[in-house]
Amino acid sequence: MTGSGGWKTAFLLLSVLCAHLAQADSGQARSALTVVDSSEPSDEAEEAPVDEDVDEEDLEVFQPTDQWQSLRPGQAVPAGSHVRLNLQTGHREAKVDDSSGLKYWTNGQRQGMVNTEAPYFSTKELKEALKKFKEEGVEPIDKEREKKEEAAVRAQYRPLEELKRDMEQMNMMVETDFQVMTRLVRQFNRSEATLEERVAALLDLEYLVHQVDNAQDLVSMGGMQLVIDSLNSSALQLQESAAFVLGSAVSSNPRVQVEAVEGGALQKLLLLLATDRPLSVKKKALFAVAALLRHFPFAQRRFLLLGGVQVLGELFRAPGGTALRVRVVTLLYDMIVEKELISQAGLDPVPDSSHQERLRQYAKVSLLPLLAEQGWCGLVPELLSSPEHDWREKALRTLLAMMPHCRELYRRDSRLARSLSALQEQYQQLAEGERGLGEEDGYFGEILTLLDTVLGGVR
Repeated sequence: MTGSGGWKTAFLLLSVLCAHLAQADSGQARSALTVVDSSEPSDEAEEAPVDEDVDEEDLEVFQPTDQWQSLRPGQAVPAGSHVRLNLQTGHREAKVDDSSGLKYWTNGQRQGMVNTEAPYFSTKELKEALKKFKEEGVEPIDKEREKKEEAAVRAQYRPLEELKRDMEQMNMMVETDFQVMTRLVRQFNRSEATLEERVAALLDLEYLVHQVDNAQDLVSMGGMQLVIDSLNSSALQLQESAAFVLGSAVSSNPRVQVEAVEGGALQKLLLLLATDRPLSVKKKALFAVAALLRHFPFAQRRFLLLGGVQVLGELFRAPGGTALRVRVVTLLYDMIVEKELISQAGLDPVPDSSHQERLRQYAKVSLLPLLAEQGWCGLVPELLSSPEHDWREKALRTLLAMMPHCRELYRRDSRLARSLSALQEQYQQLAEGERGLGEEDGYFGEILTLLDTVLGGVR
């Protein structure tokens, strides 16, 4: 009986398997057969249905038109369709997007869409294209042409090794500023050097001595004394160029300022200003004097002792010296204000041990009484008649600075009062125009404030 029961069981399993394969061939299978091994004998085989994943191709696809249609549950909507919820019926509705170039197609259980506005490739076409690429291969490289192209590129550029050699040679030929100045001083000092060569050497030096270290190196190599001595040259071009170099070298350079004063530069510069010289020479000499006196009370005191204020007064009164007037007044104004600031510790944010010494030196510079004595209270107001706003501003600031020593003279000067009143009216209109343009603190408003202050002081 045992053998007969096993044979029946095997026959039953074989029958079920054949039936399952037949269903799979017809495409109607919807479940899978699972055979469970068991050590215990059984008269029947157990089948366990297993749900398969639903194939997207088997879904019912909604076929949209240009009209709204209701969607049934489970229907797939093609991409690019418009979908909405009808609030009256509660159903979803869809239609095709008329503006797109999509067309939908069906092939049995398969559906799809085609974009008619852009080309596409099928799998067959792609395979054929790949096959063609393999058969045709890549265009063989023309080695001769490649060599010619490489040679043409090389001809446009220099080899790296050659560039390195040239750079090394250039580095060996580069001169430092000290070497350049040494060469220029030698060029200037050569006995056979022409006037043009000496002037060119001075102009090149002027470019270099703007740097503090270079100016000090010029002193150490003896070049500064050559420049100072050139102020006495009979050649006007050398006088002008030497004054230019001197002014640039001493600017904001205390060490060079000391060397220049000790070398007699101040006397020679005042001589150029006091004697008959071209305007270009006097401009450069005045520039050098202003740079030499700035923040240097010792030089300022020497300037007063050498008659510098008198020289500037003659320069101010000289015919044809209009261009120098505002520069002269600016120089005097800077000296006045500088002393006032140092007295208030304005130039020394953190007063140190040298502050008292600076105060002592500035105390010896008695400029304002000398200006009043030599008639500057009447000279400065002459700039107010200039049409230049900048000149008027400088004159007003200087008038205010000299007010303590010139007040009585200003009060007796009716012409000055009329001039100030006329300017006040003019700048009121100009300042009003600035405010109309949205400039509350404009330039003309600043000049108007100066005028109001001066008028308040002389009334």
